[in-house]
Amino acid sequence: MAIDPIWIWVAVGVVAAVIVVALFARGARRSRSEALKNQFGREYDHTVQEKGNRAKAERDLLARQEEVKTYDIRPLSAAEHERYRNEWSKIETRFLERPTTAVVEADELVADIMRVQGYPMGDFEKHAAHLSVNHPRVIEHYRNGHKIMTAAPGSSTTEDLRQAMLHYRALYEELIATKNDVVREAVPRANEVPVTPRTLDERADVVGRRADDDRQV
Repeated sequence: MAIDPIWIWVAVGVVAAVIVVALFARGARRSRSEALKNQFGREYDHTVQEKGNRAKAERDLLARQEEVKTYDIRPLSAAEHERYRNEWSKIETRFLERPTTAVVEADELVADIMRVQGYPMGDFEKHAAHLSVNHPRVIEHYRNGHKIMTAAPGSSTTEDLRQAMLHYRALYEELIATKNDVVREAVPRANEVPVTPRTLDERADVVGRRADDDRQV
């Protein structure tokens, strides 16, 4: 029985259409993956590892984006900006005498900033997921600082606590950043000594020396 050439061409056309659709879908998935990688950076890799495969991770990241779109996230007001700067300065000052307490207060401060900006209250993992959408660059700082802060009592060394403060400082500065912050940091206020990672190093050294002296006594 002879096959009608028309049906052959129809079959060829269907196969070609399927191939085109498959290639288009593959290209769309690749473009979506690249867009998510560019937005989330290392958080993309963290989520892939956490979820076990790329497809689940990308669905999670896309869900985060859609969820955060429903929140009314706003920048801090000038008064709030100033208040949090003052509070952070006090926390870093307390690091000298009470490093563990200062780290806990730093964690509470960044959580409060997020709440005021419009992020919903929730557990740490929810906070981190929401924050990663708009601030993926510092989400590792949040996780690392929180990990040290929640370690078993007495298990964190002075260096651990110093690192936690540096992690929280990076997150804090990202959360309160404004377009004028570079100028403000470059020109400190009168009678104000900016607290930098170096000063935290110096404070940690002092705390460490005091601990050594206590052990010798």
